[in-house]
Amino acid sequence: MKKVIFDSYCLIAYLEKDSGYEKVVDYFESAVNNEIGLLICVVNWGEVYYIILREQGTEKVLEFEKLFQTLPIKIVDTDIELTKVAAKFKAFKKLSYADCFAAATAVINKGELVTGDHEFEEVAKEVKISWI
Repeated sequence: MKKVIFDSYCLIAYLEKDSGYEKVVDYFESAVNNEIGLLICVVNWGEVYYIILREQGTEKVLEFEKLFQTLPIKIVDTDIELTKVAAKFKAFKKLSYADCFAAATAVINKGELVTGDHEFEEVAKEVKISWI
């Protein structure tokens, strides 16, 4: 099964019904239909969590947690191998550390990274990227 990895950008676009929202919904439908495996690194999930908490408060972040449980996305925990790949990206690329984990999750899972964050152009030779 094809693996698709979301960056935090995808969840934010979905939650805010921003640019790319429709494409994110299409990925959800594909995951529900077992056409793809949809993943997000726990670091990127945490990025969405802290953004909501900081910008909208506790009530909204609790709503996000409930909503996330209904979405067809599996959270990928970090381990030493994934962290080493992320650290190598950080050492040589101009990406945030959280973005490095999204890229590393795509590499480790031999999947395609979905994002609208153009900072990922930095790793486009090493990681297959689909833009929303």
